[in-house]
Amino acid sequence: MTTPITRRSFLQASAAAGFVATAPNFVRGRDLNSKLDIAVIGCGGRGGGNMGEVAKTEYITALCDVNGANLGAAAAKHKDARTFTDFRKLFDNPKGFDAVVVSTCEHTHVYPTLAALKLGKHVYCEKPLTHNIYEARLVREAAAKANVTTQMGIQIHATENYRRVVELIQGNVIGPVKEVHVWVSRAWGLQDKDAHTRNKDIVFVTDRPVEKMEPPKTLDWDLWLGPAKERPFHSVYFPGPKWYRWWDFGNGTMSDLGSHRNDLPFWALKLQAPLTVAAAGPKPHAEIAPATMSATYTYGARGNMPPVTLTWYQGEMKPKIWTDGGIPKQGDGVLFIGEKGMLLADYNKYTLLPEKQFVDVKLPPVTLPRVKGHHEEWLDAIKAGKKSSCDFEYSGWLTEANHLGNVAFRVGKKLEWDPVKMKATNAPEADQFIKREYRKGWEL
Repeated sequence: MTTPITRRSFLQASAAAGFVATAPNFVRGRDLNSKLDIAVIGCGGRGGGNMGEVAKTEYITALCDVNGANLGAAAAKHKDARTFTDFRKLFDNPKGFDAVVVSTCEHTHVYPTLAALKLGKHVYCEKPLTHNIYEARLVREAAAKANVTTQMGIQIHATENYRRVVELIQGNVIGPVKEVHVWVSRAWGLQDKDAHTRNKDIVFVTDRPVEKMEPPKTLDWDLWLGPAKERPFHSVYFPGPKWYRWWDFGNGTMSDLGSHRNDLPFWALKLQAPLTVAAAGPKPHAEIAPATMSATYTYGARGNMPPVTLTWYQGEMKPKIWTDGGIPKQGDGVLFIGEKGMLLADYNKYTLLPEKQFVDVKLPPVTLPRVKGHHEEWLDAIKAGKKSSCDFEYSGWLTEANHLGNVAFRVGKKLEWDPVKMKATNAPEADQFIKREYRKGWEL
């Protein structure tokens, strides 16, 4: 049974569900038609996309980017907005905005996000929420204290298809789920020597370059580096998305696409902290994330849901059931294996397997709220005094789990995880990857 999501089905579902959430304790009663004043930190790439979305209905009153080219282009569109190169100076006058959109590179997400939360500002932060587990914990706890409306940028989280899959899994259509497989083919990471012929954005470099290059005149390289170890500018890092694969700036595919793909089982199966994590793949590289790897998580029972194993695959790795032809060989996907059958999901459709078995199955009713879009959900929640469905409480746990897969890979052993102490109890050598060493002046 394959079910594509159509505009008609989306509208029907939207009409059938309202938004129910616990409201944060901030000022209520704001006119739903009034506009918010928003500061945008990071104006190029994803930042430009996020800015464009929120600007459809709100005022952009402040802009910040370490790259003057991005900043100038954004300022040309929002002529009344104040402009900054250093986000720290933007927060010197916090009365000029109600909410903040953070779209800097991954290694600097935590700084403006924490600053905004401490000032009681609503925050939208591009995925992944932070660069490491320690920072994700700081942000999640700060958001709980701030009690404002937050959201991590997982655009697919707002779609009808993802919400319907969650309803089917939680509605027990395929029975209790004890096994999940998640796979993606795209990879940011250490490539083979022919990678540059397949992807012009990836240059084959196995070690940190030592030669100096002049940074673009519009770029403040020291500010771009932020907390990362000092090094000369090089074109292997900038412009994006080249920096994704370098451990000091990003975490490769795991934290990038893991935010999207692992979101579905995380939501549907009510996951938080795993019990154990084990990874497999090539020998870890000191500087660069892997293109190919897998990570297997074990989770305990959650309410009436049984213990479950989730395995992530990226690059050339795939689930055995996919390799053996036991399911359709779609490029990327999420496979839930239940006691009564399987559900294979992509971004825009799901398939119940074996299909003949589910031809006449009665599907559960719509229970989750439907939203107009991902950015709209955050903005509407702010105005209504509600929480979003992927706020920093939810996305903080998701980010921690994704990062933990990389930690297990870099340590090279199965980790026994204590979420309270934020420690791998059997691997003290994992500490260096749970919390990084910060450049002087950038300590948290």
